[in-house]
Amino acid sequence: MSTNKPIRRIAIIGTGVIGASWTALFLAKGLDVIATDVAPDAEASLRRFVKAAWPALERLGLAPGASQSRLAFTADLPAAVGAADLVQENGPERIDFKKKLYRQLDELLPADVIIASSSSGLTMSAIQSDCPLHPERCVIGHPFNPPHLVPLVEIVGGAKTSEATIQRADEFYTGLGKQTVRLRKEVPGHVANRLQSALAREVYYLVAEGVVSVTDVDKALCWGPGLRWGIMGQVLLNHLGGGQGGIEHFFEQFTGPMTAWWKVLGSPELTPDVRRKLIDGLHAEVGSRSIAELEAQRDEILLGLLELRRKYEEPSVTSQKTDAA
Repeated sequence: MSTNKPIRRIAIIGTGVIGASWTALFLAKGLDVIATDVAPDAEASLRRFVKAAWPALERLGLAPGASQSRLAFTADLPAAVGAADLVQENGPERIDFKKKLYRQLDELLPADVIIASSSSGLTMSAIQSDCPLHPERCVIGHPFNPPHLVPLVEIVGGAKTSEATIQRADEFYTGLGKQTVRLRKEVPGHVANRLQSALAREVYYLVAEGVVSVTDVDKALCWGPGLRWGIMGQVLLNHLGGGQGGIEHFFEQFTGPMTAWWKVLGSPELTPDVRRKLIDGLHAEVGSRSIAELEAQRDEILLGLLELRRKYEEPSVTSQKTDAA
C-alpha cells in the first residue's frame, strides 16, 4: 500500500475544454478543486460546463461527498495552487509557455506536490527542463477528450521524472476509475494521438483521391472497425481474427496482404483544395445538426457503452480479487 499522503485537493490551471472536463470529473470523485484561468469569463463558463456534465456523472455514479459546491475559482495562480496536493495543468500547447509556467510552479509548490500536464504532444523532458528545484515531480497525465467520460490517461515521465512520481500519478488516476497507459519512451503525440493521426492520414488521403466521400469514410469507420475498437484493442482483435488458431494463425494468413497494403497507404498534403473538400464533405454529412447536438449524441452513446463495459468487466474484476485472495 502506498505511503504517500492522500490527494484530496486539486488545482486546475486552464479551464478550457480539457480543464473544465477534468474539473467535473474531480468534483464527481469527491475531491476539492480550485481552478484558475486568466480569461475574463472563465469562471462562469467553467461552472456552466460542470453543471451541464453533472447528470452524466450522476448516471455513472458519484463518489461520497461529491458536490459542485467543492469548486472554487481564482484568477491568481499562486493562490490557486497554494494548498494543492496535485496540479493538473491544461495550458496552451506552446513549449515556451509551459516551460515558464513550470518554472514558476516549481518555485511555488512543495516538493511532494505532483505537477501533471494534460499536454497532448509535448514531451515532459522539454517542459521540465527549466525546473531547477524539483523536476522529478513533473509528469504527463494526458487524458482523452472528454476526460470526465473517456477513461484513458497516458502517463509519461520526462528525463528527470522520478519513478515514485509515475507510480503515484498512476495510483491517483487509477483510483478515479481511469484506465492508465504508461509510455516507456517519450514520443511526440504520445500513443493514442499517434494512432489517431495515422488513421486520419489515410482517411484524408482516400477522400482527397476521390476514393470515397467524407460521409462514407466516416460510416466505414464508425459502423465497422470503430464498433470493435470500442470493445477490444487492435492486437486482441487480431487474435480473434485468427479464429481458433489465434494470433499465430492471423499472422500466417494475413501478414502478406497486410504488409502489401502498408506499402500503398497514402501521404496526403492538406492543401487548401484538399481541406475544402474535407470541409464541404463534413458539412454535407452534418447537415443542420449543431456541434452541441453532435456532442450530446456522442456522449449519450458513450455513456451507454461505458455502462455496458462496466456490466461485463465487474464480474471479471471480482473474480480476479477472489483468485488473488
